[in-house]
Amino acid sequence: MTAPAPLRGLRAAFVFLTRVPVGGFPYTDDEWRWAAAHFPLVGALLGVVVGAVDHVLLPLGELAAALGAIGASLFLAGALHEDGLADTSDALGGAFDRDKILAMGTFGACALVLSIVGRAALLARLGPGAPWAFVLAGAAARLGPVWLIATMPYVSSAQSKSRGVMGAGYVQAGIAVAWTVVVSLTMGRSMGASPGRLSAVVAAVAVVTLLTGWRYARRLGGITGDFLGATEQLCELAAFGVLAWGHA
Repeated sequence: MTAPAPLRGLRAAFVFLTRVPVGGFPYTDDEWRWAAAHFPLVGALLGVVVGAVDHVLLPLGELAAALGAIGASLFLAGALHEDGLADTSDALGGAFDRDKILAMGTFGACALVLSIVGRAALLARLGPGAPWAFVLAGAAARLGPVWLIATMPYVSSAQSKSRGVMGAGYVQAGIAVAWTVVVSLTMGRSMGASPGRLSAVVAAVAVVTLLTGWRYARRLGGITGDFLGATEQLCELAAFGVLAWGHA
């Protein structure tokens, strides 16, 4: 008997966000739509694996461990979000008309370097706390894109990988919030993070999501798959920044 769409959506979320061979094809449009509801949970589970890599590599030094863990995340996710950040930076940073905004260039290389180096520096500051930060940021950073999907039109003319999940609405976004809250409370207890610090992470992610959504609306009138990847990367940087702020 086939599992209900919300449950199959969890499997589809792994297919969409990772290179983990979970199978399950083919997925229906309804199952792809439900995949978005589970993005924060998949991000948290990826964070567990990547955090374990960071922990194992800590004897090499905090910066080396952070870079190794980020490398593992690039492999597991197929650099999905990094690709979106680079393409978005190319488009919005170097283009001035609609056709060029949707084209791919090379302007995003600097943004990609800054993202990787910035995350590594912040994680190195967290030191032994970095593994837990991967889990929390992995969930929180993937919440913003779900809300952009639920509230903004999809404007890409290409048959992108993201098209299948673009039907997600407020129900899926609400479940994504619930997953993020569960992960935040669990990791907050494990990390010893105060409620104020956890609230600041959520607030930072919300601000990044609102600002990027406003920018996408101004330049193109909606979102593309690349825009979602860019928002995830900026949310991740914001989450790590809040966790690292004032860390001794």
